[in-house]
Amino acid sequence: MRRPFMDTPDQLASLEGQQYLVLRPTAAVGTVYRDVQDAAVSRLGIPARRPHTGHVTLRGFYEPERREALTELIRSWAAQQGPIEIIAEAVDEFPVPWQILIVRLARSPSLVSAYSSLTAALDATDFRRIGELPLEDWTFHLSVLYGKTLDGAEWSRFAQAESRPFEPEPFERITEAELVWYQDGIEHAEVIPLRG
Repeated sequence: MRRPFMDTPDQLASLEGQQYLVLRPTAAVGTVYRDVQDAAVSRLGIPARRPHTGHVTLRGFYEPERREALTELIRSWAAQQGPIEIIAEAVDEFPVPWQILIVRLARSPSLVSAYSSLTAALDATDFRRIGELPLEDWTFHLSVLYGKTLDGAEWSRFAQAESRPFEPEPFERITEAELVWYQDGIEHAEVIPLRG
């Protein structure tokens, strides 16, 4: 059974009407992610918002009225896109003001190419994109936990203690993407094979 990415009512409510194209690691990177998240939550010692399941976000959208058209574009992109290699480099952070603990990914050729080709496909449309950055500014990652409720200094101490490189660097090859959307307080998803 498919494990949801977000599962608490407040997370689901905050994502209403949004769509995300994500990759779901299930092998070596997925295992490391779960280990990092479990250890970080335990060390933090207080409740913290976090994804229910690790994922690499390639894009976010706000297209509740045009979701089918968006889905068609993503299917077309995926038909040209080959498998994507993800490599976990380190436990890292997005510092104050974001305060997010992450597993940072290497800029593998296939991951960079996927982001670039998706940008090219989207640039020909007027779909509303959420939080998009140019490729050179984007940090590929999996969010581990969200620390916005912590004092900035407390967050910095916690995140610095958690940060470390992986040696060796776990990697896996992902052969499908998921288009996830949030509607009526429920997470929905379509699995889309990468066929290129």
